[in-house]
Amino acid sequence: MARRLLASSGAVAFVIVLVSLATVQVAGQAPNAPAKNTSSARATNWTPPRTPWGHPDLQGTWDNHSITPLERPARFAGREFLTPAEAAELEKEAASRNAEIDSRERAGTQGDVGTAYNEFWWDRPTNVVETLRTSLIVDPPDGKVPPLVSGARNRQGQVELALRPLRATGGFEGGRGGDSWTDRSLWERCITQGLPRISSGAYNSNIEIVQSSDHVVIHHEMIHESRIVPLNRRSHRDQNIRQYHGDSRGRWEGNTLVVDTTNFSDRTNFRGATSGLHMIERFTRVGPNALKYQVTFEDPTTWTRPWTAENIWMTSRGRIYEYECHEGNHGMTGILAGAREEEKAASKQGSSK
Repeated sequence: MARRLLASSGAVAFVIVLVSLATVQVAGQAPNAPAKNTSSARATNWTPPRTPWGHPDLQGTWDNHSITPLERPARFAGREFLTPAEAAELEKEAASRNAEIDSRERAGTQGDVGTAYNEFWWDRPTNVVETLRTSLIVDPPDGKVPPLVSGARNRQGQVELALRPLRATGGFEGGRGGDSWTDRSLWERCITQGLPRISSGAYNSNIEIVQSSDHVVIHHEMIHESRIVPLNRRSHRDQNIRQYHGDSRGRWEGNTLVVDTTNFSDRTNFRGATSGLHMIERFTRVGPNALKYQVTFEDPTTWTRPWTAENIWMTSRGRIYEYECHEGNHGMTGILAGAREEEKAASKQGSSK
């Protein structure tokens, strides 16, 4: 049977679900300024509020900003946590670095045209993760992504380079050329940023959660993507059906929402993983303004062992506004037009020899 590629959800589906959840109350949250609450993020005896039907209430808009790196830097080798003084120094350095970048980007026409955004639009983070961990990776203990298996090392060579335009996680550097818009990555083409969304270092870092008794909607601000997760413990879809965001099934384990996702498409890989990626996410309210997000990845064709990352998402004030990724975007036209000009110039140079 040929594989069918489906989008897992979209803005229209999100609206439909919101209408069907008319009785659900969602507090308005804000796109910026996460509320810092270190004590609540580390609370161990805090009891989360409940929905009218009895589930832990995860609803609201959460900000996943953090300057804490995914992998542990060499300077903190062997150390799981920062001291408060070290955390303060890193945050001071981040604020200073952001101000320096902003000043440099605003210097002259080239800086203005070449970088497009000033610091106001970038919204770069300045805070370490609330738990003061030295890395977002909590397992393996060294805070590093496990080594690749031999097949993955080969796969991520020339073959990976050839497939890069199909990838969601290649960012704006994911395109390989300008022959066609299909040479550019799915992210650049505003199709999907892919999963997961552990942490953000740029902008549009908000994630809204809406619940009903039998579904949870996880709405990502960046590229307006919505994941609709059923809680009825049905089995995953047939393996021949592959989706950009995979096929998710949710369940409650105490106060934690566990989302199990399989059936990923090869087009939306994460750090070189294949369509065999198995991702398990855990969402737990750990304070009035804090939600612990933990995600485990397993793909025997990519890594030598499973690994887990964790972040503390903080509440935002206000609400998410629609993210029109490609509205009025002249970038694609410019890329393709520039490539045609380069071809003309190369042709003229070749004919003059």
